[in-house]
Amino acid sequence: MAERPVAGKGCLPRLALIFLFALLTGCASQSSTPGTSRDAASGEPAGIAGSWVSIRRGDTLGAIARRAEVPLIRLQRFNPGIEPRGLAVGQRILVPSRQERAPSGGPYRYQIRPGDTFTSVARRFGADPSQVVAANPDVTPTDLKVGHLIQVPLGGGSSASSSSASTPPARLPDPGTMPADAKGWPWPLDDYDVARRFGKDAHGTLQPMLLTTDQGARAKAVADGQVRFADSMRQLGQVVIVHHPDNLQSVYARCSRLLVDSGQRVKRGTPLCVVGQTANGRHELLFDMRHGGKPMDPLDVLR
Repeated sequence: MAERPVAGKGCLPRLALIFLFALLTGCASQSSTPGTSRDAASGEPAGIAGSWVSIRRGDTLGAIARRAEVPLIRLQRFNPGIEPRGLAVGQRILVPSRQERAPSGGPYRYQIRPGDTFTSVARRFGADPSQVVAANPDVTPTDLKVGHLIQVPLGGGSSASSSSASTPPARLPDPGTMPADAKGWPWPLDDYDVARRFGKDAHGTLQPMLLTTDQGARAKAVADGQVRFADSMRQLGQVVIVHHPDNLQSVYARCSRLLVDSGQRVKRGTPLCVVGQTANGRHELLFDMRHGGKPMDPLDVLR
């Protein structure tokens, strides 16, 4: 498939765009990744409490709760929207650590994981991001640390002050000058068409680059780095976010299957995910680049 720019069709839903931008704003830095070692005999993570677990044939929430030695009700509350009778093989659920708590009325005690932001945590539990910020005054939103415990107020969060809702979000610091070696990076796909370039749409909303490709195509890392997020996101399918040296980030969205895990180190050209098919029948990859969390035109670094 030859590369050629064509007119973009449709716009990324604003809610999904806001969620994606918020996720990139202050992703949790990773000093260690809990629950990544595996038992050689079963393939199950060693000490699955605190980690993501993929559903295997015959699994139930009760069985997973027993293996993790956590109360079933806590497992259910840390996975809102999961239908116990509708578990699918390969589906991923979050097993809370023994330090985490989920009282019925909140606030939850939640442990920060790679890729987390206050916004993504709030959305997971149906909370208000501004109230999560207010409930954790000693935590800097742009400097979340993996393993740190935070409070997550629920349903309006009585622990948040009434004035917190009007508090403007913190501005991202100036990332400085683009590194000189951030040039000539490969494109994330071998064969593609540019269906939409990076820029603002007719409503003034900033839209990431949209690439179309063939069935089964794999998106590849455009540079060496570390996977900070590899999971599903509402309206964006499976998403991979890679952090690169010099405060650069790349985002690969609308994937159908992940090929990497959060915390994994990757090299340039490492396959990250299989590109998914949208309702219009096309296979599309949303590709975004950030410098210090701020959006940038991928053409500034791609060859």
